[in-house]
Amino acid sequence: GPLASVGNMDEKSNKLLLALVMLFLFAVIVLQYVCPGTECQLLRLQAFSSPMPDPYRSEDESSARFVPRYNFSRGDLLRKVDFDIKGDDLIVFLHIQKTGGTTFGRHLVRNIQLEQPCECRVGQKKCTCHRPGKRETWLFSRFSTGWSCGLH
Repeated sequence: GPLASVGNMDEKSNKLLLALVMLFLFAVIVLQYVCPGTECQLLRLQAFSSPMPDPYRSEDESSARFVPRYNFSRGDLLRKVDFDIKGDDLIVFLHIQKTGGTTFGRHLVRNIQLEQPCECRVGQKKCTCHRPGKRETWLFSRFSTGWSCGLH
């Protein structure tokens, strides 16, 4: 009778709900596999964020999280430093917390203009910074060697 068809519809809706939940879980697992990092390039959820673009975005599209307070002259920013990447010169970047060091450290491995800059791969936190023709590292930093001496 009529009660049997109501029970049958209730069972169908439960199966449909279960199928949707399983499909959602499968999609989340696949997304985590395809895009494991916190800054997924495939997901651009900016439609849900503020409509105005952030003026302090870095070149790699991550938020800079700071507002510049100093206005450096063009001469200060374009000064040349003699760095012999083929010799024994080494850059050691000391990260001091809450000073913009994370952003600066990322710029060192991604945007430095040298004969052989660091090689960064998508999805990896560390970049390879070898001297030309050698397997020696010329940059000692969080983003090239990791926390080699511990976090602090």
